[in-house]
Amino acid sequence: MKKIVIFASGNGSNAQAIINHFENNDQVQVTHILSNKPNAFVLKRATQAGIEGISFNKFAFAKAGSIHSILKQINPDLIVLAGFLWKIPEFMVEEFPNRIVNIHPALLPKYGGKGMYGNHVHGAVLSNKEKESGITVHYVNEHYDEGGIIHQATCPVLMNDTIESLANRIHQLEHEHFPVTIEKLLS
Repeated sequence: MKKIVIFASGNGSNAQAIINHFENNDQVQVTHILSNKPNAFVLKRATQAGIEGISFNKFAFAKAGSIHSILKQINPDLIVLAGFLWKIPEFMVEEFPNRIVNIHPALLPKYGGKGMYGNHVHGAVLSNKEKESGITVHYVNEHYDEGGIIHQATCPVLMNDTIESLANRIHQLEHEHFPVTIEKLLS
């Protein structure tokens, strides 16, 4: 059985798409959902799905902290960042090489880096009058959004787009492509 651990900071719609994708799969299991926000809706999603949900603080995320111990004990085949806003510590990247993946709501290398998440990305795409945007699934390394690209999918940026309308199309791409990309990585 292949094990996935998901890190998320908010609503968890991508986590839910991953849970739904693998719920009847006897080869892959989402074992834990970890969040740096104790009131994040993603933890309710974990409970509803019968998956162990854990919230943690910065201390627990450090090398000597409980999250590191939990990950070592689980030894996941893949750690998936699904709307997780903290930078992954270098020791974790080294301990799980090419086993941590992230989804970014733009076509990297454009619109990546510290502070470039969610509506900040969509606003920048619209301000620069890009003709297309999309998603990037990539490996996580010691720098924000600079790990090797695994998969990209695009959508047009329409003349009358708002941040919200573009974000909705990007979410659709995420939900369609992220679980399938994860499955390919695990096969």
